[in-house]
Amino acid sequence: MRIAVVVVRVLLGLIFVILGLNGFYAFLPEPPIPGDAGIFLGILMKTHYVYLTTGIQVIAGVMLLANRYVVLALVLLAGELLNILTYHITMMPQGLPLPIIVTILWFVVAWSVRANVAPLFVRKVD
Repeated sequence: MRIAVVVVRVLLGLIFVILGLNGFYAFLPEPPIPGDAGIFLGILMKTHYVYLTTGIQVIAGVMLLANRYVVLALVLLAGELLNILTYHITMMPQGLPLPIIVTILWFVVAWSVRANVAPLFVRKVD
């Protein structure tokens, strides 16, 4: 089981490093995105907001690959995944399968470090 978790963690890290770097260098070809989804992405590019989000993806992906600060990486990626899922659900549902798979991978890694993630859900701090 530990080997499977390592494989999933590395795969999750690679996905976010590669797709995050694509936000900076656009080395993966993409056809024009029609409608509101394309307008939204255009605004993200025009305002350079995409560099913040893809930068977080790269940093968190490297943390996962290095097996350092895994819980912090998961917390950072939780916000990213929520935004990615919301984007695909509301504006581009045809692209939804990959974010669902990545979310499942995220949950596998989070479950493996659940003892370290549990304090995030403490109702009251003493």
